[in-house]
Amino acid sequence: MATASVAFKSREDHRKQIELEEARKAGLAPAEVDEDGKEINPHIPQYMSSAPWYLNSEKPSLKHQRKWKSDPNYTKSWYDRGAKVFHAEKYRKGACANCGAMTHDSKSCMERPRKMGAKWTNINIAPDEKIETFELDYDGKRDRWNGYDTSSYARVVERYEARDDARRKFNKEQQLKKLEEKNNNNDSGGGGDSDGEDEDDDLRIDEAKVDESKQMDFAKVEKRVRTTGGGSTGTVRNLRIREDTAKYLLNLDVNSAHYDPKTRSMREDPLPDADPNDKFYGGDNQYRNSGQALEFKELNIHAWEAFDKGQDIHMQAAPSQAELLYKNYIVIKDKLKSRTKETIMEKYGNAAAEEELPRELLLGQSEREIEYDRAGRIIKGQETALPRSKYEEDVYINNHTSVWGSWWKDHQWGYKCCKQVIRNSYCTGAAGIEAAEAASDLMKANIARKEASEETQTPVEGKRLATWGTDLPDDLVLDEDLLAEALKKEDQRKREEKDERKRKYNVKWNDEVTAEDMEAYRMKRVHHDDPMKDFLH
Repeated sequence: MATASVAFKSREDHRKQIELEEARKAGLAPAEVDEDGKEINPHIPQYMSSAPWYLNSEKPSLKHQRKWKSDPNYTKSWYDRGAKVFHAEKYRKGACANCGAMTHDSKSCMERPRKMGAKWTNINIAPDEKIETFELDYDGKRDRWNGYDTSSYARVVERYEARDDARRKFNKEQQLKKLEEKNNNNDSGGGGDSDGEDEDDDLRIDEAKVDESKQMDFAKVEKRVRTTGGGSTGTVRNLRIREDTAKYLLNLDVNSAHYDPKTRSMREDPLPDADPNDKFYGGDNQYRNSGQALEFKELNIHAWEAFDKGQDIHMQAAPSQAELLYKNYIVIKDKLKSRTKETIMEKYGNAAAEEELPRELLLGQSEREIEYDRAGRIIKGQETALPRSKYEEDVYINNHTSVWGSWWKDHQWGYKCCKQVIRNSYCTGAAGIEAAEAASDLMKANIARKEASEETQTPVEGKRLATWGTDLPDDLVLDEDLLAEALKKEDQRKREEKDERKRKYNVKWNDEVTAEDMEAYRMKRVHHDDPMKDFLH
């Protein structure tokens, strides 16, 4: 099982090895033994028990899993507190100017500052402290009790033992006093039987009390508190006795009250159908909704609401002030409530103090007949109430007698009462309808008149300018001076197209083309289908 080197095995040997391992796991065969004679757990997996090949381990062993290299530099010793090394008689150069010790300077000196240091007085030279340096391992650096002197705890034990002895002595003196008082009462004969019985009961209770030293560890739970230094333990008293049933075991039904294991809370009642007198636990909500929990909740709500309204109140910062303000608020509220009640009773009377109502009115009987079917639905006798919408209905604004959307014309909504299509308009009634119809008739007449005038009007011929790409008429007369100027402009334009350096910075463009410009363009343009085009320029 725990062999290190993997040697060649036949199929039969491999089968026997597997059977032996199964028998060891089942406890039928003795466990394998290592070099030191210790048994090896057969359930250890092979990748942990098998040693690397370079260790040349011939026998089964688990040494390769243990720490086989020990660092000799690590130590578990601690500082020798208060130890002195050498006590000089005169001041030495480089020593502390205050006490004269060589192991520290005056800045880190722990002695009281002298009026005249040892450097100048050369008397009362302090001895040198013992300086030690240790190289601790990982656990040694984090050991909280490293260097702790266990003998110092004896003083704590002695103090507690002295306290217990004083308590026992005091209890014994109290018992003796009670016995003496009882004997005196019996001798005098004036004491009642009830007093004697009470004292006997007290004595029985004192005798039945268990010694506190024996019950100190009863129901004690050690709790780890997270701190920076690694944590400290604190004792928490568990008041639930061991015979109590846990609340998550009261009802094992899956659909019963939910138990949260993280917060250990069960809000609902695990046994809702059980007798309330027999139940000792009714869910966490039982405590939250009863007793002082409700008062505390109302106090918090009052503090929040008062803070939102501008009062300087805070439940956590000043709880006494918040509670006092809440009490004053309750008193003022009760007074206001009683005053309002008295005012209403004075104005309308008190119906509870008057005569009782007749039985017919009290039970709501009437002569109205209502017929039902077998399913309980009303057949006749009561009008079906129309369901009301959540939006406002039948609300008339601006003197209208109908709602918006009660009239439709030409793809527009409007009011039926005045036939207006403007939402926030004021109702004009029948006069507004007549004025609207007259305006529409007048508009139709104007449109018809305009169309008739456009049909009879003769078209006016406008002056048509010659534009680029249009043909000039043959009977057009050209001005010779304007034509010569247009030819010069065309030559200048063509030169600028050939050489862009001659183009000016600010270029002005005119879209109007005259007949002379068009003729100059026709004369200067290149005709590609002309055989004499190469001899023109």
